[in-house]
Amino acid sequence: MVETRVKVCSLVVALALMGVAQVAAAEAKVGFVNSDRVMREAAPAVRAQQRLEKEFEKREQELQRMAKDLQVLQDELERAGTTLSESDNRNKERAFNDLNRDFQRKQREFREDINQRRNEELASVLERANRAVKQIAENEKFDVILQDAVYASPRIDITDKVVKALADVK
Repeated sequence: MVETRVKVCSLVVALALMGVAQVAAAEAKVGFVNSDRVMREAAPAVRAQQRLEKEFEKREQELQRMAKDLQVLQDELERAGTTLSESDNRNKERAFNDLNRDFQRKQREFREDINQRRNEELASVLERANRAVKQIAENEKFDVILQDAVYASPRIDITDKVVKALADVK
């Protein structure tokens, strides 16, 4: 009999706790921000991408020119390789190898530099986006805003508001 009362009491307490949890969850205001979309569509992100393209445009053109020069030199070596003297062939191969080594070094430096600058720009945009999310959360009284989720209902998606808030900020 005591055992039955304990089971009944435990069941009543469990049901009461479930009810409290459901009420708390029902009152919580949750939002979701798709950070990938913000980083693609927000005005500061677009401006950052444009700055990067402009900043690295000349170096990219130089690399393209070097790649063309390498291709021309390789074609010459393949075509005239049998008709050139051994010393001329060796000189052309040496020139090709030197240019190729220089090209690979410049290409590696270019990638490192652009990645570093991209990370700097993205960090700045992310900081601004986080401030915008926080401002929206405070103004609209959100309890929690999630950024990465496997699934989020469009009903709680505030990405458009964040993109708009970032567009309004210069």
